[in-house]
Amino acid sequence: MSTVDQTHELAAFLRTRRERLDPDDVDLPARRGQRRTPGLRREEVAELAGVSVDYIVRLEQGRGLRPSVSVLESLATALRLTQDERAYLFDLAQQRPLRAPSPVDEAGPIARLMHDLSPLPAMLVNHRFDILAWNPEMAGLIVDFGTLPAEQRNMMWLCLLHPDLRDFYQDRERIIREGIADLRAAWAAHPDDASLTELIDEITSSSEEFARLWAERDVRVNGRGRKRLQHAAVGPLTVDFEVLAPLQAPDQRLIIYRAADAASQVALDAIAEGLVRVG
Repeated sequence: MSTVDQTHELAAFLRTRRERLDPDDVDLPARRGQRRTPGLRREEVAELAGVSVDYIVRLEQGRGLRPSVSVLESLATALRLTQDERAYLFDLAQQRPLRAPSPVDEAGPIARLMHDLSPLPAMLVNHRFDILAWNPEMAGLIVDFGTLPAEQRNMMWLCLLHPDLRDFYQDRERIIREGIADLRAAWAAHPDDASLTELIDEITSSSEEFARLWAERDVRVNGRGRKRLQHAAVGPLTVDFEVLAPLQAPDQRLIIYRAADAASQVALDAIAEGLVRVG
């Protein structure tokens, strides 16, 4: 895989969204005849979007078209895209305003917040999920990031390829699926990021799980949620997470965990107390 081939990816993305859409979900007259393929037909998408069938065919064949903003809006509405999928579509068509570059590979001043947020587990990542900074509580909960080679300090790499984290997530497939959907949005927004492409290449070649889910082309940016974990020392616990984006570095994300219930708070307290004893 090279850096993002936006024409090819736009074609593939439009095909998968069309094929996933249930014909009963769109406002079109009922059509007779058995469908040979899942989802909408190209002519149905063309009718919903107000464009020609030939235009849809050429888009899905990757024949170098660059849709206008108005056409993209029509396609997004016709295909019932979510907000994240719509942003992904605009990124692929190079129709979203470019953001000013930011030092995504350096933690910067935000790293100082890690200590202030203790005892809440917290870490700072960039758009690739590279781990830029963390506090002891997050390291105690997941893995001691400081002992890892720099190239392994990436949450997607760790979730899929680190042997100690294989059973860490009780809802493993959901967590991996959501992470991949988030990473795909970053991939489209940073088409010239060779390091991100190299990461995707490496994980694709090393993980059948990643390759299978990446091919589904799900797109979703995760700002908050819940994770059920299985910690080697304290056992099961559940955390709620919140993701904050610094204004001065919008490609960075501050991820903060909180206990979702009383039992999980006891588990997090035990991890923090163990860190104090070790220190």
